[in-house]
Amino acid sequence: ARDAQRFADWGVDFMKVDWCHTAGLRGRTTYPKWTEAIRATRRPMVLSICEWSRDKPWEWAGSVGHMWRTTSDIADTWASVMDIAARQADLHEYAGPDHWNDPDMLEVGNGGMSDEEYRTHFSLWAMLAAPLVAGNDVRAMSEGARAILTAPEVLAVDQDPRGSQARRVRRDDVSEVWARPLADGTHAVLLVNRGDARANVVARWDEVLDAKGSRRGNVRDLWERADVGERDGYYDRTLAPHACALVKVAFT
Repeated sequence: ARDAQRFADWGVDFMKVDWCHTAGLRGRTTYPKWTEAIRATRRPMVLSICEWSRDKPWEWAGSVGHMWRTTSDIADTWASVMDIAARQADLHEYAGPDHWNDPDMLEVGNGGMSDEEYRTHFSLWAMLAAPLVAGNDVRAMSEGARAILTAPEVLAVDQDPRGSQARRVRRDDVSEVWARPLADGTHAVLLVNRGDARANVVARWDEVLDAKGSRRGNVRDLWERADVGERDGYYDRTLAPHACALVKVAFT
């Protein structure tokens, strides 16, 4: 309680409580003590729960904190990003306004991946409605990293007020498709090529909407910030290795 009050006195807005040196403790019984301590200060503070998913925080942390780590620490590698993304596929029902799954900070600009891979990383986190915490040195970053981190239409997906986390609606050997409904009635759809060769990736509207029947949709490319046009039943793109396409679809 004294620590929480000290942070409040300092004007702290965001508190991450890590899980180091906690032998013999459980997250679901320890973190509520921090919740009560913060409430007692009467200063609103975001509580970030970080026990690396050991106690399945998505099952209990929604009434305790505002965000919770869903995996162990991220690394600046393509394999790490895709492994973490895969672990979010069944967690969409637990996320929403003021209670978010946290797949860890962003690695954009740290040098371990290509800009193409960083765009896919950033797109996945945006689709997951993830808290976006820049993990690079923001004082000295490349123009490529800056363009990714400030892409307005991609950021708008992450910050959409409906707060729905994307579902993974299709996955095969080399590709996957994620979809999430947005507050304005449209859908964000992400096509990803996980493979090491160029691949055609298809997003089918019945899978995006989880409903049978033929549908047409007006498509906008959110990275290019350009309208693509109307597509009947599906949208497909041939993508470079580890690349993605992030689009917004208004169904008719």
